[in-house]
Amino acid sequence: MQVERRRFPRETKPSDEHPAPPPALKPLRFSTRDLEPAQQFSAWQSYVAPLVDIRRPDSIPTDTGFVADHAVWNLGGMLVVQQSTPAHSYMRSEAKVRSSPIDHWHISVLRGGRTWTEVGGHVSEGEPGNVELRSLGHPFRGRSTDAQTLSLYLPRELLHPASAVEIKNNIALVGTRAKLLIDYLDGVETKLALLAEADLSHVVQTVRDLILACVASSSAHVSSPEQSSALPLKERVHRFVQHNLMSPDLTTDRLCRELGVSRTRLYQAFETDGGVHHYIQRRRLLSAHAALSDTSNRQQIGDIAFAAGFSSAAHFSRAFSKEFGYSPREARTSGMPSNIGYSVEPVAEAETGQSFDTWLRTLGHNRRA
Repeated sequence: MQVERRRFPRETKPSDEHPAPPPALKPLRFSTRDLEPAQQFSAWQSYVAPLVDIRRPDSIPTDTGFVADHAVWNLGGMLVVQQSTPAHSYMRSEAKVRSSPIDHWHISVLRGGRTWTEVGGHVSEGEPGNVELRSLGHPFRGRSTDAQTLSLYLPRELLHPASAVEIKNNIALVGTRAKLLIDYLDGVETKLALLAEADLSHVVQTVRDLILACVASSSAHVSSPEQSSALPLKERVHRFVQHNLMSPDLTTDRLCRELGVSRTRLYQAFETDGGVHHYIQRRRLLSAHAALSDTSNRQQIGDIAFAAGFSSAAHFSRAFSKEFGYSPREARTSGMPSNIGYSVEPVAEAETGQSFDTWLRTLGHNRRA
């Protein structure tokens, strides 16, 4: 005789786990894929114009297509960029360095292809397995084959070591620690769409520590006074300005007095930045831009101007419009219009009212808590 077995649902214990926090990042995307082939290269030229000037190889007809893809993830203290491009040459000229307030470190990892980049007569060769480190505050030029690249943009002060040693520019990091960095970046890249707000600062800090570990384990730093005579002064000025940005008496005379340098030496160190006064004003404008772009900031535009060290709202408005190409009110209401500075509007852009140029300019001035 068969006995019927009753099946009862298993009791479920209440879970103590909290629901996963929502993803914090939404990428800013640009692609030339949906444009006519004859328009693709000019669209890409316009898109990267704030950073570099580019050219196609002379052997390629001008009407040939240029299929390029670009995705930017803003972690607050670092930008992560996934990029795919056909062969081209690129240049960040002295004139562009002077006109552009972008002086970040650029870290690149090639997934496929080759690059050759020259700075001051030294050529760094990029290939899969290497980590290239380059300053955007100095001119460079180079060329690339068809390539897929993962890039990081970090504020200059983020990679300043605890010691007075300066990092060399335009170098390739190799070895075990470089491979560990690449492995970590591989993991971060696969999880970008899943990162929560609380994860971002930890990712930025870990990347910073791994990069500095790579530098410390190689000859990728400068220790001789002859090689680093100008850089330590600029770094000291940069730190002092950042710490005293809102001070109304942040002047050239105060910098000379506090840092113990002559006015002549200070001017020489910042000649490529348009002068010390221009450098300070640019930093203040970037800080004000970050405040205006912050949707949680309820301050009036005039209050933001005064907080950034400007004594006149009218002067602030003129300087802001000259620097960014749009007014403080436009930055407050809609961010930077996506088509400003571009001859062709991005094909697929995140609904943020922002642009790659804006994110580069304000990187480090609007970090997530």
